[in-house]
Amino acid sequence: MNEFPSDWQNLRVALSHDWLTGMRGGERVLELLCDGFPEAVLYTLLHNPDSVSERINRHTIRTSPMQRIPNIYRTYRYFLPFHPWAIARFTPEPADLLISTSHCVAKGLPRPSGARHLCYCFTPMRYAWTFYDEYFGRNPLKKAVLKPLLHYLRRWDYARAQEVDRFVAISHHVRRRIEKYYARNADVVYPPVDTERCHPGESGHDGYDLIVSALVPYKRVDLAVSAYTQSGYPLVVVGTGTEYEQLKQAAGPSVTFLGWKTDDEILALYQRCRMLIFPGEEDFGIVPVEAQACGKPVVAYAQGGATETLIDQETAIFFPEQTVDSLSDAINRCAATKWDPARIRRQAETFSIQNFIDNLATSIRQCLGAD
Repeated sequence: MNEFPSDWQNLRVALSHDWLTGMRGGERVLELLCDGFPEAVLYTLLHNPDSVSERINRHTIRTSPMQRIPNIYRTYRYFLPFHPWAIARFTPEPADLLISTSHCVAKGLPRPSGARHLCYCFTPMRYAWTFYDEYFGRNPLKKAVLKPLLHYLRRWDYARAQEVDRFVAISHHVRRRIEKYYARNADVVYPPVDTERCHPGESGHDGYDLIVSALVPYKRVDLAVSAYTQSGYPLVVVGTGTEYEQLKQAAGPSVTFLGWKTDDEILALYQRCRMLIFPGEEDFGIVPVEAQACGKPVVAYAQGGATETLIDQETAIFFPEQTVDSLSDAINRCAATKWDPARIRRQAETFSIQNFIDNLATSIRQCLGAD
């Protein structure tokens, strides 16, 4: 049972989250904040109750005018230019503390009267600062049309970042981005991984390697599809996204796409895989930590948050270039290595839920005590 600090019970807290349309890593963080602050009002651009957990749904949830747009759960990303406007429409109730969990506009919620603002930052807005080619493409005409929008988003994002009292980053990789784009310092508190739920199964594997990922361009699942189509070794891909059909068409018979799966189904896949493949550059990456908690080694691109959660040659094999040849070489080296599942799991345990709660509590107290 995870223990929350007793002094949290006396705080009036407001929570702000970008949108509630699925249960990804950010929503797992939000779940814990909902557990820790059961009376908090949660502000978000839009809320699909069918796509998030009861631990979130049982809160008082207030949504923006975007909630009334027909078919918004499928199309909200196309409304990106209006997200800053929508988050600014709220008038939050008075509070002692605002915690925004943000990778887009959640940190732009108007400050509740009397509140300090702590932002748990998954990353500065990717669309504006880093992966805009991956999101918007490299077409010169399209880039010219989008240039004013990106300039506007950067100015808005920077201005809202200056209104935050204390930043907490999910990794040192993200902390450096916050410093670069916002000119702000940040604590580092790694996201929580349920290392009690994720645990090793029976020894051995069932002769497949595994990817668990959103199927979007920057995840670089295409590299793994090409590598396993060439090698013929079985690869199981769990996830959905904009590249689902394109990847299926490119894949050979050794690559199986399972679509969306429940947490329990994914756990069983972790426990019976040979290794996890993690080919993209991530800000943190909960999936590799979950795989380690199950005693499984990881093949990962040697950039981003993976370099903070994995240990080369002890729990993982890194590949230096996002090419099929580089990835294939790392897969072969991983397959030839004798791994210690207990050592791999110990690495995952440093990212436990209780460690997250304890470390975030320190940042909250410092935020509330700041001048």
